[in-house]
Amino acid sequence: MSLVCWKCGASLAGMLLPLGRREACPSCRADLHVCKSCRHHDVHRAGQCRELAAERVADKTRANDCGWFVPRLEAYRGGGAAMAQASRGALDALFVRQDGGGEVAPAPPASLDDLFKK
Repeated sequence: MSLVCWKCGASLAGMLLPLGRREACPSCRADLHVCKSCRHHDVHRAGQCRELAAERVADKTRANDCGWFVPRLEAYRGGGAAMAQASRGALDALFVRQDGGGEVAPAPPASLDDLFKK
């Protein structure tokens, strides 16, 4: 398993470790030296960090100078483009495309009974 971006899931195999404070993902340009990409990040803890000596960081998605930072391999939790594509597919399934100019219209009910089902 290799290091991946916490935001988009792109491989960071070519990046030199340790990650510098200004390192960014070559794919989505997200900061990489962030709490969400750290092994110590834990949303269930006070301050969202397992390292008690670490200073509190307000924005967990912005670059910081934390000396306790250790990159986490499983930092990518999904979402982003893949989640948007799945959501778009589910939304498109609710509608039927018309033959004309690509407009979208609600699918008509088969009958009034289907429309007013109880």
